[in-house]
Amino acid sequence: METPTDRAPTGAERILEAAIDLFGEHGFRATPLKAIAARAGVSQPLIVHHYHSKAGLRAACDERVAHMVRVRKEETVDEENQFDPFLALRRMQDGRPLLRYLTRALTEGGAHTSVLIDDMIDDAVGYLAQGERAGLIKPSAVPRDRATLLVIWSLGALTLHEHVHRLLGADFLADSTPPESLHRYLRPAVELYTQGLVEPGSFDRLTAVIDDPAAADAEAGSDREPPDVGDTSPARDDEKEQ
Repeated sequence: METPTDRAPTGAERILEAAIDLFGEHGFRATPLKAIAARAGVSQPLIVHHYHSKAGLRAACDERVAHMVRVRKEETVDEENQFDPFLALRRMQDGRPLLRYLTRALTEGGAHTSVLIDDMIDDAVGYLAQGERAGLIKPSAVPRDRATLLVIWSLGALTLHEHVHRLLGADFLADSTPPESLHRYLRPAVELYTQGLVEPGSFDRLTAVIDDPAAADAEAGSDREPPDVGDTSPARDDEKEQ
C-alpha cells in the first residue's frame, strides 16, 4: 500500500503544510492566502478550490494539528519504554511547526481554538484511559475533568513558552534544541506526576468539602462553640434595686 512517504505530496497537502508553517510564524490574520500559495508552490485559486476560504483552510489546519498530536501521544503510550520522558519530545523534533501553530492558535483565540482544545481533551480522555488499562496511570473519580486540567496546564506552558525559557531554560519552539535540554522543565513535572505534591492526609478535609459541601458545613457547625449570651439566671432583689 502506498504511504504519504512513498509519493510526492499533493497540492492540497502542500497547502496545509505551508499554511501551518506560515500561520505559526506570522499569525492567522497577518498571513494572506497569496503568501501560502507562494510557499506551497500553487495558485491562490487552488487554495479556494480545496478549502473554499481562509477560514476553511484554518479549520483544516486545526484538524491536521490535532490529528498529529493524537498520533504522537498514541505512539508514546504504545511504546515499550513508556517511562522515557524524552520519547514524545524526540518524536516532536520534526513537529516544531505544530507547536508554533498551537501557540498562535492559543494566543489569538476564537471559535476555531475552542474546537481544537475540545478535540485535544477528547483525545486526552482516551489515552489516559488507555494508560489506566495498561497499569501506568491511576484511575480518577473525574476522568474528563482530570484530562481537561492536564490539557489546560500543558497548553498554558506552551502559551507562556517565553517565560518557561527564561525561568527553566527550556525552549519549546527552537528548531535546534535537543530534547535533553528540557531537563529542568521535565524533571519537576515527572516528580509531580509520579510522587505527587502533598503528604497523604494533608488535604483530606478539603477533599471532603469539595465532594460534599453541605455535609462539611454541617460538621463545621457542630464544632463551633455555642454563642455567649451571658448569665440568664433571674436577678436577685438587691440587683433589681440598683
